[in-house]
Order: sequence, then structure tokens, then C-alpha cells
Amino acid sequence: MIYEKSCGAVVFSRSGEGVLYLIEDMQKGHISICKGHVEPDDIDEYDTARREIMEETSLSVRFLDGFREVIRYSPYDGCEKDVVFFLAETDSVDTVPQECEVAHLRWLPLEKALDALTYESDRSVLLAAAHALGEA
Repeated sequence: MIYEKSCGAVVFSRSGEGVLYLIEDMQKGHISICKGHVEPDDIDEYDTARREIMEETSLSVRFLDGFREVIRYSPYDGCEKDVVFFLAETDSVDTVPQECEVAHLRWLPLEKALDALTYESDRSVLLAAAHALGEA
């Protein structure tokens, strides 16, 4: 059995419109939350999430204490994968997508973000994050 691990975050920003969540339209066709594989030089899960967010979006973020959600699935036969999500705030909504992986980045209110996501597991993580923020 192969084991893989990724880390990422539900990234949000507060604006005059309320809380907006960052959603990624991926080059592979699905719509997701920011995440990526743990690399050997990463210090910890937060380091992985911070690096992936910067690579995929060009955003700097602050992680909120107390939020950590893990989803487990099998991306292919013989592989088990954990994805650890944190909750991260940013003051900027100016993004630059990592073209090799991300086709487009969108800031959406909760209901539109939930509707946009491809996978139910991502919707569950987003709902948990919104609940932690008092939004759901």
C-alpha cells in the first residue's frame, strides 16, 4: 500500500460583501480548495499548506488556530491519501494562478463556493470552515 499526504487550507478574505472563499478551477477540470503534496523540505503541515497556497495563488496567509480537518481517500488502486486542511485568512484578493496547475481562481460567497466545488469531501471541509467562522 502506498501512502500519500497533502496539505492545504480553506482560504478566505473578509470584504464589504462579507466572507469570500478562494476556489480553484484546476487545469485537470475539477474545482477544488488549495492543497498540494508534502515535499521533503517542508518543516510541518503548516509549511506545506503555506507553500502550496503561495505557489498556486501568490497569496500570503495567516492560519487560524483550532481548525484542522482531514479527509482520506484512495486516488488509485493500492494508494491511500490523507489531505489535511487548515483555515487561513488573507487581506489581499489579488491572486496569480500557477498556470501549470490552476486555470482560474475565484473569490465566492459560501453558497456559490459550495455549488462550485466538484467533490463532496471539499464541500464538507468548506462547511466545517464556515461553521468555525460562524458563517454556517
